[in-house]
Amino acid sequence: MTYAGDLTVSQAVDKLREGAVLVDVRTVDEWEQVGVPVTDDVGTPAVFVEWNRGDGSRNPDFLDEIADLKGKEILFLCRSGRRSIDSAVVATEAGHTAYNILGGFEADGGWQQSDQPWKKK
Repeated sequence: MTYAGDLTVSQAVDKLREGAVLVDVRTVDEWEQVGVPVTDDVGTPAVFVEWNRGDGSRNPDFLDEIADLKGKEILFLCRSGRRSIDSAVVATEAGHTAYNILGGFEADGGWQQSDQPWKKK
């Protein structure tokens, strides 16, 4: 099973306006050091759930931490797109409708480079 698809940042913002939820799957250190997306002006505030812990180990509680998002479209975001794809696949296998945001938070065409709001956490 795969996931619902890849979205540009612009497409993701449109989905957020329609009720989707952005889930940032980077690590706590990344949120604190690099910054976080701000989605409050276009929809639901972003949710922060690590895919991997800071030591690189997989977050064993990942699915439990997104369980209450069942029934909503989930838009996964990481630094560049790898972890968000993995997150979208696992979430889809668990019954969620999940997308990957192309370019992640920092890469070419990503959240920051698309002039979307963000802040230091």
